[in-house]
Amino acid sequence: MTTQLIQSPKPRQAKVVHNLTWEQLEEIDRSLEDFPGMRLAYLDGTLEIMPISPEHENFKSTISRLLETYLDETDIRYYRRGGPSYGNKELGARNEPDESYNLDSRKSFPDLVIEVVISSGGVNKLEGYRRMGVTEVWFWEDGVLQINHLRETGYELVSRSELLPGLPLDLFRRYITYHDQYDAVREFRQALRKGFGRGDGG
Repeated sequence: MTTQLIQSPKPRQAKVVHNLTWEQLEEIDRSLEDFPGMRLAYLDGTLEIMPISPEHENFKSTISRLLETYLDETDIRYYRRGGPSYGNKELGARNEPDESYNLDSRKSFPDLVIEVVISSGGVNKLEGYRRMGVTEVWFWEDGVLQINHLRETGYELVSRSELLPGLPLDLFRRYITYHDQYDAVREFRQALRKGFGRGDGG
């Protein structure tokens, strides 16, 4: 495990608007209801509007299917929360994760959030998730999986999931970029049943 504390992954292009109130955010959100393929993130007056591409959706679904395969095969109770918006005016933050999960029981906020970064901008999503108390945030960007675990001082970039220490990350990463999603999930499940993932988180 590393000891590097991070604030957010490397940003990319997205539409960023500054000095917005929460009420203005809600008005913009309503105006975009008829325009699918947009995702919003808000923190302390700054709004990020992110386009969602087919590439983004493909990685999102592959990662979630692989993760759920691992959880199923290792009998870990989980509740898929999907990608609704989390946050409120009091927190001054709102995020729309690609996927989110509670482990063991349902809670107000997710334990684990997955973010696929194809296009992003000026909002520090990790700060928003910190205010919500999300234990782990996973970013997938440019073929790299970053796992951020919440500490008292903020998120720490770690080398393996502390929520799921048995997850075989090398195998997991390999199948995220596999040539075919169906084959990736099938072969990942077969590997788990042969013994990978039970006590080996590397």
